[in-house]
Amino acid sequence: MSLQAHLSELPAKHKALEAELAEAMAHPASSDSEIAEIKRRKLKIKDEITKLESHTHAA
Repeated sequence: MSLQAHLSELPAKHKALEAELAEAMAHPASSDSEIAEIKRRKLKIKDEITKLESHTHAA
C-alpha cells in the first residue's frame, strides 16, 4: 500500500474510533479501561496521521 493510500485511510479509521468511543461512553456498562484503550488507539492513529503528513510535506 502506498504512503498516500495509507494516509487517506487513517482519517476514516480515526472517525470510526470516535464513534466507538461515543458508543462506549453512552453505555454505563463500558469499563474505564475499555474507554482508555479506544482513546489510546485514536491517539495512535492521530499521531500516525501527523507523522505521515509531515513526511509527505517534507518530500
